[in-house]
Amino acid sequence: MARKNEWPLDKMALQCDVTKKSREDMSGPPREGAYVHGLYMEGARWDTQTSMIGEARLKELAPPMPVIFIKAIPVDRMETRNIYECPVYKTKQRGPTFVWTFNLKTKEKAAKWILGGVALLLQV
Repeated sequence: MARKNEWPLDKMALQCDVTKKSREDMSGPPREGAYVHGLYMEGARWDTQTSMIGEARLKELAPPMPVIFIKAIPVDRMETRNIYECPVYKTKQRGPTFVWTFNLKTKEKAAKWILGGVALLLQV
């Protein structure tokens, strides 16, 4: 995206849009960006009705996430209101397995999800 649009690389960020689709519903790759699947949310769940983070359900320790569409955008177009910067880890062991942060939509304050230890996991 940086080369294609001649944007400076240090002025770019990743935008994460959680779709309502599963892997089987995808027909092919997007024109730009990437579809990511196989992630799990720990400490909360993704509410597909509201397209936001929701309270975890009982006995659901790591519910699977729908397909996430990721694309690069300029930092100045990044949405910052009602966003939780959700960390992504390789495993349940936190710290050295940190990968990235995804900006996920929320109605609640980000502090609620931080105190709840909400994170995305690549494997459970």
